Amino acid sequence: MKRKWSKIVYGGDYNPEQWPREIRDQDMRLFKLADIDIVTLNVFSWALNQPDEQTYRFEWLDEVMDELHRNGVAVCLGTSTAAHPAWMALQYPDVLTVDPEGRKKKFGRRHNSCPNSPTFRKYSALMAGKLAERYKNHPALLLWHVNNEYGWRCYCDNCERAFRLWLEKRYGTLDALNDAWYTRFWGHTFYSWEEIVLPSLLSEHIDAANPDKTAFQGISLDYARFASDSLLECYMLERDAIKAVIPDAVVTTNFQGNGAYKPLDYFKWAKEIDVIALDSYPTNDMPMSQIAMRHDLMRGLKNGDPFLLMEQSPSVLNWKDVNPLKRPGVMRLWSYQSIARGAESIMFFQMRRNAGAFEKFHGAIIDHAGHEHTRVFREVAELGGELKRLGDTLLDARTTSRAAIVFDWDNWWALEYSSGPTVALKYLDQIQRYYDAFYDRNIPVDLIGVDSDLSAYDLVLAPVLYMVKPSYAAKLENYVRGGGTFVTTFFSGIVGESDLVALGGYPGELRKLLGLWAEELDALFPDQHNSIVMKESLGSVSGSYSCGLLCDLIHSEGAEVLAEYGDDFYRGRPALTRNRFGQGEAWYIASSPEQRFLSDFVAELCRRKGINPLLDTPRGVEATQRVNANGRFTFVLNHRDDEAQVDIGVAACTDLLSGSTLTGTVVLPPKGVLILQGATQEGEIDER
Repeated sequence: MKRKWSKIVYGGDYNPEQWPREIRDQDMRLFKLADIDIVTLNVFSWALNQPDEQTYRFEWLDEVMDELHRNGVAVCLGTSTAAHPAWMALQYPDVLTVDPEGRKKKFGRRHNSCPNSPTFRKYSALMAGKLAERYKNHPALLLWHVNNEYGWRCYCDNCERAFRLWLEKRYGTLDALNDAWYTRFWGHTFYSWEEIVLPSLLSEHIDAANPDKTAFQGISLDYARFASDSLLECYMLERDAIKAVIPDAVVTTNFQGNGAYKPLDYFKWAKEIDVIALDSYPTNDMPMSQIAMRHDLMRGLKNGDPFLLMEQSPSVLNWKDVNPLKRPGVMRLWSYQSIARGAESIMFFQMRRNAGAFEKFHGAIIDHAGHEHTRVFREVAELGGELKRLGDTLLDARTTSRAAIVFDWDNWWALEYSSGPTVALKYLDQIQRYYDAFYDRNIPVDLIGVDSDLSAYDLVLAPVLYMVKPSYAAKLENYVRGGGTFVTTFFSGIVGESDLVALGGYPGELRKLLGLWAEELDALFPDQHNSIVMKESLGSVSGSYSCGLLCDLIHSEGAEVLAEYGDDFYRGRPALTRNRFGQGEAWYIASSPEQRFLSDFVAELCRRKGINPLLDTPRGVEATQRVNANGRFTFVLNHRDDEAQVDIGVAACTDLLSGSTLTGTVVLPPKGVLILQGATQEGEIDER
């Protein structure tokens, strides 16, 4: 990981171009009071920087960069390309996007640039290069922020032409494409590349209210891949323009959707980004395990590397129907949750609240009141002081996990483009349910991609592995043969990478590994349930559990049947199996069980592998751990509205935040945080 910072950096998005000089002077004073040491500049300033095609004006940015440096504040420099100028839309209409219904948009909003527009690509790369030339030696410059929250899609003629070229590169011949897309269905055979059109509401997509409903999943799946790749190419053009001037520049862009953002394949993007950066905006009613999972996913994108929390709100959101305040202590608590799971920055949107337009009521460190005498500012300043005292103690700390959950964007897209068996099957929900079984017991688990090395893990789970990519079944077989434990579920092994069904019986290429085949798949209505009945106790897994959503009707082909269905015409058929394969074992859960089963089942598998919880905590108290050369750091986070008692063990630990030496049972106040430092154990620092 590239790093040019010497502590957990603290700050956020700053828009001084919106304010007169005297306001900026006040900001410098307030930044010092809150121990702010970094701001992100120039994210949406393209129109200000380039008033016409030939003219570039950076004098305002020179002044701000110099002022920040004089006041000890570093800069994360945006490339300003997140919204093209109005003159560009007027002179070069190809820069404007087209929506799925074929309507060409006018200038407005943001993220409104076609990713395959020659105009956008040309001028965005030029802007990045000019900024790099101008500020390459500026002492305030710490890292680069390309564009902002990529993720839009376009259906214009430029994109259609680019899609054809992308397909020709991917498939080589029309025969290969026709086979992959199964185009003899509904008479779709293509005889020239020019016949291919984008899948949209004008072509293959069926329902404007359900964007995933498509007549040809293979076409839509490839468009999703293409759309992600197109935006990645735009990022790389700007990144390369920067690095042509500053080869050792640290370049990133901020991932949105709290990290689990469907339109972009973040595992593929991660290969081109120096450090992962996340925008995290949980709502007050969002379970904290969901945010924890997304942080762990960010950490997993680059093989365990720490990431940057690029944006969060210090207080209130503004885009929901109802936007309640963050309660006292919550901002601090959630910030430490990010650090606990791999963040090396805490940054906010935004530093000063806008006076007008869409985000004028979005939370900010400096409110419309304009001074430090607010609850939010006091909380921000308190956290800033704590991070300053922590210094470099937590930098490059890693999380060591012996269990992993496979997460794959292609699988996500393909599963939810499917025209059956139920619209209620959501990939992210299934991943979350298995993650929660680890989270609730404070057992570390990594989120990994299909390209990740499995050898570091004793236990690997791949819920709803609907798509099995080439050679992945062999990779799983080698992992299990060597002693690993693998778990997958219903509706797995169904298709290959083109969404063509694997013929010969489900679960396709996983059939040998799992020792079973699935004859039918029963979809249950929301109010319907079956049951998983254990044939005998499996440690703490015993008795009967409710299940629903989908039920695979499977036959054992050597797998041991450990549980059966309790109801309906398939009562007595296998519901949970284990297949011993080489030195390891492969498990299959044939339905979607209640959370109690998953909690018991994961706990039992971990017990058998000697994977122990970090701490035994009351519900609502989270524990996780990071390790570096400075020691082992156990974070204990009380998400409850009341105090909680936690037994931290007999070994004395130092709480980094209070300086106290603690042992035995400690009391955490509501929203309280502990960072307990202990010595590292031999082999504990993960060098992956």
